[in-house]
Amino acid sequence: MHTSTESQASDSPSHAQHKLEKRLYRQVRQAVNDFGLLADGDRIMVCLSGGKDSYGLLDFLLKLQRRGAPRFDIVAVNLDQKQPGFPAHVLPEYLTRLGVPFHIETQDTYSVVKKHIPEGKTMCSLCSRLRRGILYRLADELGCKKIALGHHRDDMLQTFLLNMFFGGKLKGMPPKVVSDRGNHLVIRPLAYVAEADLARWAQLRAFPIIPCTLCGSQENLQRQQMGQMLRDWQSQYPGRIENMAVALQNLVPSHFMDSRHFDFKALQATGVADPAGDKAFDPEEFPAFVPSAFAGLPVVPH
Repeated sequence: MHTSTESQASDSPSHAQHKLEKRLYRQVRQAVNDFGLLADGDRIMVCLSGGKDSYGLLDFLLKLQRRGAPRFDIVAVNLDQKQPGFPAHVLPEYLTRLGVPFHIETQDTYSVVKKHIPEGKTMCSLCSRLRRGILYRLADELGCKKIALGHHRDDMLQTFLLNMFFGGKLKGMPPKVVSDRGNHLVIRPLAYVAEADLARWAQLRAFPIIPCTLCGSQENLQRQQMGQMLRDWQSQYPGRIENMAVALQNLVPSHFMDSRHFDFKALQATGVADPAGDKAFDPEEFPAFVPSAFAGLPVVPH
């Protein structure tokens, strides 16, 4: 039986923060282990935008680094795109206080994007291409073979939905991928982390958030619509986002329609039962396989 003092302690802000920190650290460490994101001797370029996600990414990579397994170096990089009102002092002051090696790259991509994209049109595509090219160059100059980005679980689901609804393909955002030029590995250590948890962590840590006046200021973006759809589903059906995140790790190629990934023409009846079989959807089979990173989270049958 808990005493009133024990109950108050368990509900205290410090206790809640400790629980959140443990969960986030466990999820980042699990992603690192599951996908082989880090190795001894790595020099990681951590892309820091000034948003909650990249602050959280740096925070937990530093925690992993302090544990010393694997042993890796970090250099934080920010691209100052000369957006009007950008507080150029914030990140250097923050990183200096942390004692983290950093590089601030100043490139006026803002003017380029505003010049070439008509008013009211989406700026993300051109902006991201310019930013990606600069970051790849910086990675070479800084001797970093791996580039860490702050995309989280919700970003990955939004990308999956965007590709399905607007791109006509089942394609997501991988936790680890070779860069366009083939010279770097792009890693996403927050692959298992929920955006809501990152937002809460940013509040608790009082990160000096810098708002984006490019993509962050545009309304009715398709990605924003996908994000709102996920939030609506989660509100109406708690556990829906967790189910979808599990699905990205639980593929059954024989139950899609892509002959490049399953040889339907060669398929023959063998007289041997197939564990997958003709069960396109069988509620009795749920809940499905749950990766350890999501252990303890609800997986809700439809």
